Amino acid sequence: MKNKLFLKVVCLVITCMMVLGLAACGSTVTTATTATATTVAATTVAAQPVSLKFFSVVPDRTAREGKLETMLIDQYMNENPNVKIEVEALQDEQYKTKFKAYSASNSLPDVMFTWNQPSFLTPAVKAGLIQELNPKDYESYNFVSGANNGYMIDGKLYGLSSAAYIVGMFYNKALFDKAGVTYPTKFSDLIAASKALRAKGIIPCAVAGKDKWPVSMLLNDIWLKEAGNQQVIYDAVNQKTKFAADTSIVEGAKQFKALMDTKFFQDSFTSADYGAAQNLFTQEKAAMYYMGSWDMSMASNDKLSDTFKKNLVFAKFPAMDGGKGKDTDLEGWCASGYSVAANSKVKDEAVKFLNYMMKPDNWAKIGWQQNLIMPAQKFDAYKTGKENAIQNNISEIFASATSISGSPYNDSGDPAFKTAAESGVQLYAAGLATLEKALDDLDTAAAKIQK
Repeated sequence: MKNKLFLKVVCLVITCMMVLGLAACGSTVTTATTATATTVAATTVAAQPVSLKFFSVVPDRTAREGKLETMLIDQYMNENPNVKIEVEALQDEQYKTKFKAYSASNSLPDVMFTWNQPSFLTPAVKAGLIQELNPKDYESYNFVSGANNGYMIDGKLYGLSSAAYIVGMFYNKALFDKAGVTYPTKFSDLIAASKALRAKGIIPCAVAGKDKWPVSMLLNDIWLKEAGNQQVIYDAVNQKTKFAADTSIVEGAKQFKALMDTKFFQDSFTSADYGAAQNLFTQEKAAMYYMGSWDMSMASNDKLSDTFKKNLVFAKFPAMDGGKGKDTDLEGWCASGYSVAANSKVKDEAVKFLNYMMKPDNWAKIGWQQNLIMPAQKFDAYKTGKENAIQNNISEIFASATSISGSPYNDSGDPAFKTAAESGVQLYAAGLATLEKALDDLDTAAAKIQK
């Protein structure tokens, strides 16, 4: 009896051990195909699916930041199969309208394009909509000095700059040759060139007048070169001086109107948005296109004609006759980049993707080598010697600058000032407001800025 009982206990123990062993191994037990060994695979846990929303300001996903974003989004999803990134892309003004709607409902996309000007970013930060980032995470990202200053609010970082831009004039050399003029180095030559181009049936300059900010930027450029001091315009915005009282501002506004009187912009320019203005230029109907270097990818866009690209040049806006500034005093714009939504449900993944996208070997290297952007990160190491003429134009102008501004004056106040300033200058450019009213209205708007 004892022997039988002993055998039953042994069998029970062995059975329990087998059951426990199988339970512990679960479905990870595999048998080798050879008779010599069996292996136990390591337990693997599939990464949880993650869905990110990415909000872009470049609807054309085949050019400039749009193409670069698409490349890096696809690359990231390939490396992280559990992540799906959904893109929404709208043109500037439509983007701003949708951004306000998202903000009002506290439903901003996880990763988004942002302008770091006070008129755009500060209200969103103050409302708690933008996620604070850790500056130490980007110590090895090689941002140029001051690139992220606009994203610093109350000592905290709320975004990363995507590019360092300068504003100037793209022009079509063939159309200048047709009119028998060369690209001007003085403002008086620009007025003469505008008249000569018009006489040949050529639109002197395409501008996105419906969007308003490009017209204000051109006036900003004239003020800068008239004053020869980057601070003058900001002092007026801050009401340390007055728009209507500063002699360089008054004289610059007069010269701006003299240029408008030559029909410098296309007819009905106030109804042309960004895309319409650029199309007018790329279809070789306008000799010039006043815009920032962010449109440098026109030189490598497969959709544009070889004739157009061959004759494309980027140049400095000319100096003012008798002005205190030089043509190397530039209007700059290191004022855009990317931020993360503070209330994102997948915030960790959103920050992880932003950090991946902005790595120098991703953003700066690919962006520069494919002629898509001029990064806000040091990119000398990524130069190949095969840069096109526009890349070389921009690099040389940037390197020779005697001064470069920050945000344009119209973006240096609050949203109400931006609206009033751009609308007022638009009316003045269209001949619907006097010089006195335009400058007085700017002072009135500046005095109301909420500090």
